[in-house]
Amino acid sequence: MGRDLKGMGFSTRAVHGGIQQDPVTGAIGPHIATSTNFAAEYGTIGFSAEGTVEEAVPFAYAREGHPNAAQLEEKLALLEGTSAAVVFSSGIAAISGLILQLLEPEDHLLVSDVSYAGTAEFTRGLLRRKGISVTFADMSDLDDVKAALRPNTRLVYAETPCNPVLKLVDIAALAQLVHGDGAELCIDGTFATPAVTRPLELGADYVVYSLTKYMGGHGDALGGAVLGEAAPMNRLRHEVGVHLGGTLSAFNCWLILRGLETLPIRMAAYARGASQVAQFLADHPMVTWVRYPGLRSHPHYALAQRQMISPSGMIAFDVVDHERFGRGLKDQLKIFHFAASLGLSRSLILDVSTADLQRTTFQLDEEHLRRYREWAGDAFFRLSIGLEDPDDLIADLERALSVL
Repeated sequence: MGRDLKGMGFSTRAVHGGIQQDPVTGAIGPHIATSTNFAAEYGTIGFSAEGTVEEAVPFAYAREGHPNAAQLEEKLALLEGTSAAVVFSSGIAAISGLILQLLEPEDHLLVSDVSYAGTAEFTRGLLRRKGISVTFADMSDLDDVKAALRPNTRLVYAETPCNPVLKLVDIAALAQLVHGDGAELCIDGTFATPAVTRPLELGADYVVYSLTKYMGGHGDALGGAVLGEAAPMNRLRHEVGVHLGGTLSAFNCWLILRGLETLPIRMAAYARGASQVAQFLADHPMVTWVRYPGLRSHPHYALAQRQMISPSGMIAFDVVDHERFGRGLKDQLKIFHFAASLGLSRSLILDVSTADLQRTTFQLDEEHLRRYREWAGDAFFRLSIGLEDPDDLIADLERALSVL
């Protein structure tokens, strides 16, 4: 569809992937194709036995695909270095769609004990009620994973870095273990993006992203994506994609396409800023601990050096008096916003309570709750570093820490 960019650099693919000059207007940027219907000649559109549209034209009805989605999918596949992608209306639509596509009621799903809240709640709740067997393991500990695998394990699902505590997973080693047991591996790479880690190159079968975060980068468009080989992606598109209707709108595709053009330089800038902020926090006497993959103090620092191109822009930390610090944020912070989500131009801070997560989301067994507390304690603060001057972010945090 777009230009032939094989062999070209990541930044070139980010700018030009999926896009070609309009043959009528000469426009070098993509138009927004808002039409839900696309004209065709007699005999070029039919239906398969499963009820999905089988057309001899590129597009027929927007739920099955449209020009902006196709452009976005091509760019994503080029950035990931794989053959196909399917985009969805949100990150959790992509996650739940892939899991529902792959699993049957007799199958077993093994999920990371610590994960994005949407994943945790979907797999612990709705998915189990529909008859899928779901259990959990610490994906950073291969022995824990090995002990949790079953003869009917169909899929292992992990995040790296994981949300919210920034544990890392050795993707290559995990893939070898999972494949040796006859299962497949899916990695949620939202905290990293393909500018930092490309899980498929390390042996994963699927990678999912919330496009809402770093990929879009501006906090103005929900979206999600699944990437993998062409055959399973085609099945995902024509079964779950069509019948559950999680189509990503043309306008949101266009917004995310715009964001992806600057992904390489934004991820580099996030990492530069986060590295300075993390070091400031690590050196501050009122800070009790910091988790950042770019710090030597991170337990998985060696893996980060091997697996990540940069340490990305997420930081977890806590202070000597968590409650007092938290109460003072509203009055002390001038730049950071107290808000959920991540990967925006603006820096964000979020309070993460272990008790709240355990009650509403994780519901960990005693052993995995102990492991979580080793990383997170009773509570901590999660930072998503934006594109502001790092000195200003440090001054903001210094002012907030001064209340302690």
